[in-house]
Amino acid sequence: MMVTSHAVVGVALTAPLLVVAPELAPVAALAGFLGGVFPDLDLLVGTHRKTLHFPLVGWLVALPALVAAALVQTPATVVVAAFTVAAAVHAGMDALGAGEELRPWERTNPYAVYLHPRGRWLRARYWVPYDGSPHDLAVTLVGALPGLLFFSGTVRLLCALAVAVAAPYTLVRKRLPPYFERIV
Repeated sequence: MMVTSHAVVGVALTAPLLVVAPELAPVAALAGFLGGVFPDLDLLVGTHRKTLHFPLVGWLVALPALVAAALVQTPATVVVAAFTVAAAVHAGMDALGAGEELRPWERTNPYAVYLHPRGRWLRARYWVPYDGSPHDLAVTLVGALPGLLFFSGTVRLLCALAVAVAAPYTLVRKRLPPYFERIV
């Protein structure tokens, strides 16, 4: 899935704070956005969908952080909880998409995300056929709604930028592999 999808879902996960702790919601939303982006930094360093993607182990960090934030509602606990939950959700979302390949619609690589405790790759589910697919854009649009409708300032701007990047990327995604091949 597109990093924009992960980022706005990270924001959407924090929307309930607008009701229970509205003063903490904006900082949590920013942390959720960053937590949604963080796992994809392994595109730059390491093996993508392995080095920083933890679909199971991530929850071993996220759940205690979530409990701590529920018990002690401070900006620090809420930021850590939002960031770690968004990162764990990101890794799980990738298991629902395509394999890691330049032309995922061809389905030549069935491996979606690495499951560290088992030492193996989870198979791609193709619920979202490929990054930049219309399905993926739909995830970005739906995920961005809470940020666009209920937040203001930086959070709203980041969600709008995510949509502004995702829509044109979706339009050109299938034309990009030849250009990526030249770079790689």
